[in-house]
Amino acid sequence: MLGPVLLGAIFVALTVSAVNRDRTTERLDHAATTVSAAVGALCRQLQAAADAVAVVPAENRVAVADQLVSRGLATTVDVTVPNQPLLGRAAAHSGNGTTGPLSCADPAPRETATAFAAYAYAEEVTVVAAQGIDPALMDRLGDAAGVAVAIGAPAPAAGPRTTRQLTAVPGQPLPLTLSVPTGEPTLRYAILFLIVLVTAVVAVLAARWLARSTTRPLGDLAWAADRVANGDLDTRVPIPRPDELGRLAGTFNRMTRELQSYVQALTASRDQLRRHLAILGDTLSSTHDLDRILPVILRTAMTATGARAGLLLLADPSDGWLAARCGAGLTGAWDLTQAELAQRRLPPGRGVLGTVASTGRPMRGTGGQSPDEPVCESYLAVPICAPPADPETDPEPGMLGVLALYDRLGGPAFEDADLRTLRTFAGQAGVAVHNVRVHEEAQRLSLTDPLTGLWNYRYLREVLRREVERASRFGRMLTVLVLDLDHFKEVNDTYGHTAGDQVLGEFARRIRIGLREVDVAFRQGGEEFVVLLPETDAYGGVIVAERLGAAVRDRPVPVDPRRPGLDDRIPISVSIGIAVFPEHGGTAQQVLDAADEALYAAKHAGRDTYRLAERVSRTGAEGHLDAATAITGGPQPPRHGRGR
Repeated sequence: MLGPVLLGAIFVALTVSAVNRDRTTERLDHAATTVSAAVGALCRQLQAAADAVAVVPAENRVAVADQLVSRGLATTVDVTVPNQPLLGRAAAHSGNGTTGPLSCADPAPRETATAFAAYAYAEEVTVVAAQGIDPALMDRLGDAAGVAVAIGAPAPAAGPRTTRQLTAVPGQPLPLTLSVPTGEPTLRYAILFLIVLVTAVVAVLAARWLARSTTRPLGDLAWAADRVANGDLDTRVPIPRPDELGRLAGTFNRMTRELQSYVQALTASRDQLRRHLAILGDTLSSTHDLDRILPVILRTAMTATGARAGLLLLADPSDGWLAARCGAGLTGAWDLTQAELAQRRLPPGRGVLGTVASTGRPMRGTGGQSPDEPVCESYLAVPICAPPADPETDPEPGMLGVLALYDRLGGPAFEDADLRTLRTFAGQAGVAVHNVRVHEEAQRLSLTDPLTGLWNYRYLREVLRREVERASRFGRMLTVLVLDLDHFKEVNDTYGHTAGDQVLGEFARRIRIGLREVDVAFRQGGEEFVVLLPETDAYGGVIVAERLGAAVRDRPVPVDPRRPGLDDRIPISVSIGIAVFPEHGGTAQQVLDAADEALYAAKHAGRDTYRLAERVSRTGAEGHLDAATAITGGPQPPRHGRGR
């Protein structure tokens, strides 16, 4: 720090010396100009005086000359007439030779001179106006110029001086010497040295103070940064003063506060995400109901990413179209109830959602989606895929649907982190949908007969109980048909069990064809089947029994015969027992038992017929399963019953 101060002092000293020399030179230049101008003015004054005397009449010249001298316009005014004595108040030199005055117009070089003069001529008369050179004149010139003025060489003087010589020229006839004292800036150098010394001392003290005032806040900052690096976000740095270090300390404190806010927000978001994941995990593990699982997945994904709205669609296995299963926050044409939303379907390969479903690649963007899709400013859509059954043989996951989010709150568009988060939830949704479908398939297999595809006896007990309870609650009827193939043991013995299985399968198919959508068919065991007809009375049950009997009797079942000579078409028939709730029983078991008894009655009546349970009337209907017999021998419909 002292180096710049010393260099500055040397520079100032050199500058002061140069300025002092320049000022002396400038002073002499100014003085030379001033003296030359003053002498020139005196010469012009003398010339004017001489001209004034020369132009007046001869008898007035002496008076005019005296008047000019008395006014100080000239020291002497001489008038010279040929062959006459010199006229004038004071004697003057004649101007020739080496002792006369110096001529202003044409000065001759001369070692000594006592005056300088101007000349005028008129009618052989010469007028000389002279100005004496004396110390008083030199003093006046020196006072006007601010320097010492002397004729010729200057007299010796004490101390060093700087001189300037003025030679005699027309208009300035005096050979003058100008001199000024050369001031040695010793005192200035001493003052400058003192200033440098004081500056050095102040610089040392200031450097020490600055070092202490700078390093201490920096040390505090380093300490605070180390605390923050160790996780203590409550650390703050004192702000000593409003300078750069103070602003740095303020910025550090603001940074730690914002960092603390970010960490708190991230912690809260993490805890919230953990809670949602816990809820999602509990939901996935506690139920196999997609209508409960999918809304939880969608809501959790929206909360985790900050989306305004969301939509979850599943692909229909039959045609591949996307069916909306649940939505939240949707507006416009998609602001529908859950029942109305379930009717919305989108084709694969069209729009954002269709493209994601057909390609299996996520999409993210702003606007520009298909007009059939929800309107939004930004969207993020990912596929929902089922986990591969065998990663080695089937590495490609199956496409199950699409999970889409719309309009990220607090930001212009969705980010990469949102895409990763949504893919995580889509994976959870894929696992949930896959597990539910696997569970439904396993449940279906456990409740269906693998040979005929009808529901089995286990599911019969549950459905029959549920239908009886519903009919009892709403005051409706329920008809139960128990069907048994006639002489089925002979079919197995003659044609083999393979042909028997074909007969059972074809019989089950014909049963399904002859029933309504609300009717349910079961295989109770062996060649015995049960059909439940909700909201159907005895008359309707008879009509169904006749239709099923005719469908079985009229078309023999084609089979592959086991031995040569056997017919490849097997004629079959069915015996049917009919019971109605609540007429033939107050419970599910009672109604089923009544239908079984009616079936035994049909068997004893010669098979290929139906019987209505006896409890409704002791003269119960009986008949063969042909149109005439069924119509005349069957029970008559009640007055307000619901029939087929």
